[in-house]
Amino acid sequence: MSKVTITGFKSRDVRFPTSLDKTGSDAMNAAGDYSAAYCILETDSAHTANSLLVALDQTFTIGRGNDIVCAAILHVADRLKGRTLSSLVADWGKTWRHLVNDSQLRWIGPEKGVIHLALGAVVNAVWDLWAKTLDKPVWRIVADMTPEEYVRCIDFRYITDAITPEEAVALLREQEAGKAGRIEEALHSRAVPAYTTSAGWLGYGEEKMKQLLRGTLADGYKYFKVKVGGSVEEDRRRLGIAREVLGYDKGNVLMVDANQVWSVPEAIEYMKQLSDFKPWFIEEPTSPDDVMGHKAIREALKPYGIGVATGEMCQNRVMFKQLLMTGAIDVCQIDACRLGGVNEVLAVLLMANKFNVPVVPHSGGVGLPEYTQHLSTIDYVVVSGKLSVLEYVDHLHEHFLHPSVIRDGYYQTPMEAGYSVEMKPESLEKYAYPGEKGVSWWTSEEAQPILTGEKI
Repeated sequence: MSKVTITGFKSRDVRFPTSLDKTGSDAMNAAGDYSAAYCILETDSAHTANSLLVALDQTFTIGRGNDIVCAAILHVADRLKGRTLSSLVADWGKTWRHLVNDSQLRWIGPEKGVIHLALGAVVNAVWDLWAKTLDKPVWRIVADMTPEEYVRCIDFRYITDAITPEEAVALLREQEAGKAGRIEEALHSRAVPAYTTSAGWLGYGEEKMKQLLRGTLADGYKYFKVKVGGSVEEDRRRLGIAREVLGYDKGNVLMVDANQVWSVPEAIEYMKQLSDFKPWFIEEPTSPDDVMGHKAIREALKPYGIGVATGEMCQNRVMFKQLLMTGAIDVCQIDACRLGGVNEVLAVLLMANKFNVPVVPHSGGVGLPEYTQHLSTIDYVVVSGKLSVLEYVDHLHEHFLHPSVIRDGYYQTPMEAGYSVEMKPESLEKYAYPGEKGVSWWTSEEAQPILTGEKI
């Protein structure tokens, strides 16, 4: 590893036309094109006889603006050029702070926004590179760490009022006794139960919804999420369809997701009218930045047995600190790309464990299930020691070299070296944006309705 030096970097804009069939549609985002802003780190070291060792990791967007994230990746990655991998991972907390401390970049995105999305791609690429040199999946690197090594991965600036490094080490030591057994469960793919959103997109019709729900039930799923927020009448109809298939007394759990469409009073009144469908939680009921609003919604819905979940748009550990310390949420939904890569996720896992809030990551997007299967495994094996669930969206996995796989309702624990989000070269080429004529889908006639705005 000491011989691996980062010699260069690139970014790639890759977009899939999911707006055509309404995959990913919800009350806030009617027609997104699932997209990946890729960070490619180049090195001076051999991977095979014919290629150099590279890392290829992404952050997720839903179309326009992906090019802006790609441009930001180049600025952030420039801070790694010429550095050896061993120097970067020797003190991960220091490296992470170095990456967020470019004052001119910080001015336009102090640990949030486009710059933070780019940071996530760059940080995750370093983890991917490290994992490949160690011939381990990312989750296993963390599982093999001592508590002290885990804590050294984190920049504790701004969160020591919630958790100190010393508290973090103590929490991790408490989990050491059963860790070997949980690693064994992970090796047998029983560490991460899955839930599905694939049947619940807002743009899907009744028959498609029923067909997909029946299919996922047959595949062993017990947890199902449905998008809401169009109208109370329509949502009651759709949730009625879901409960008709799932039942109430079969151990099948239903969740709903509004994708930030309501004000605080609207969220409370709207969810009261959906309470008879017995949802476990309402996800993103209001603005993702409104800590006190989430707290008010949580308190108002508690008598109805409905929890509050959020986090996919929560941009940094500081926001999560406030949500957790104020008791604003029942479920913590980290995102592998919205946060600043693995390191910041590790910080949030610790805080969530301290405040006894389960972590249920957001995985609704291209490449996100591939990422978050590692993060949920880390949470179970190393941090919380408690089984939770992880979102799975059954779209676009065929484009990855090592796609996430569900069997009998569980994620199959990734065993290949790396962070699992490397796309097949042919997919990178075909869906490159804007791409070359005759090569990229985006130069075809089929793409014109999206490019001209007819389908957006």
